[in-house]
Amino acid sequence: MTALRTSTIAGLTAALIASTAAAQDCAPSKWGADDEIGAANYVTPEQVLMASNLITKGKSHPLGIVIDPNMPAFPPRKMMLQVVQPNQQYGRDMTSDFGWHIVYNDDVTQLWWGTGPQIDGLGHLGEAEIYYNCNDGKDFAKLTGLTKLGIHTIPPLVGRGILIDMAKHNGVAAMAAGETISAADIQAAAQAQSVEIRQGDVVLFHTGWTDAMLETDPTAWVSGEPGLTNDAAVYLASLDVMAVGADTWGVEAVPPAEGDKVFYGHVTFLKENGIYILETMNTGRLAAEEVKEFMFVLGQARLKGAVQMMINPVALW
Repeated sequence: MTALRTSTIAGLTAALIASTAAAQDCAPSKWGADDEIGAANYVTPEQVLMASNLITKGKSHPLGIVIDPNMPAFPPRKMMLQVVQPNQQYGRDMTSDFGWHIVYNDDVTQLWWGTGPQIDGLGHLGEAEIYYNCNDGKDFAKLTGLTKLGIHTIPPLVGRGILIDMAKHNGVAAMAAGETISAADIQAAAQAQSVEIRQGDVVLFHTGWTDAMLETDPTAWVSGEPGLTNDAAVYLASLDVMAVGADTWGVEAVPPAEGDKVFYGHVTFLKENGIYILETMNTGRLAAEEVKEFMFVLGQARLKGAVQMMINPVALW
């Protein structure tokens, strides 16, 4: 028992030292030590006007897939939906309450907001207890909601969206689980498809994974995925993009490339650079129609203190 207690104390001490060191090594955001919105600072009147000029055909497309209550998600996430008819049970009608025979349905859900098409907020993932802009998890992550970096702080994300079709670049309908997208791959595909990545862009990758696997083999779909390598995340962050997304549930390769840390690109994007992550995006139509750039618009539900949010951004071109 004494040995176990000593080992536990030693482990806690090491974790505290690591957390303290991480906090000391952390540099404030380029947008200031009090900033909570990260790359959303790129949304300026000039950017919005620039993006609006990309609408030349009057077409639009929902980037969120339909969320099925039975769809798989990163464990232990799940959701349950119930449709109810309040106060209408046992044949009761509410004529006496409203003066006419009203009938209505309501819905009740129990869910994890990180299910299906979603945005990862800057309070979602950190390293050694430290999150974006040197915020320590114990200071802002409360059981009742985040007191900093919550989803509700994010302004509408409006800007230039671009699609890089990695499935096409690889000559396949759908990439395989664990198949990687490196920095060099991004550069080569972007050049081949005449796509330029600019500051403030929303960069989406089409791998074909969700279109090919979600309905046919949902267990396999959520068990792995093609996606970015650690160096790809660093490369994209160096270009000062606003958000990075893909038609996969986690954006990064699972299993990761040899030598990579699983989901460490989340650290690069969220913690180190304040860049948002967009997961399970509906990119199939854009790829089929070879839409390379478009106006991207997202106004997520502003649930105070939430970490993530189900979303349905719109692509307009």
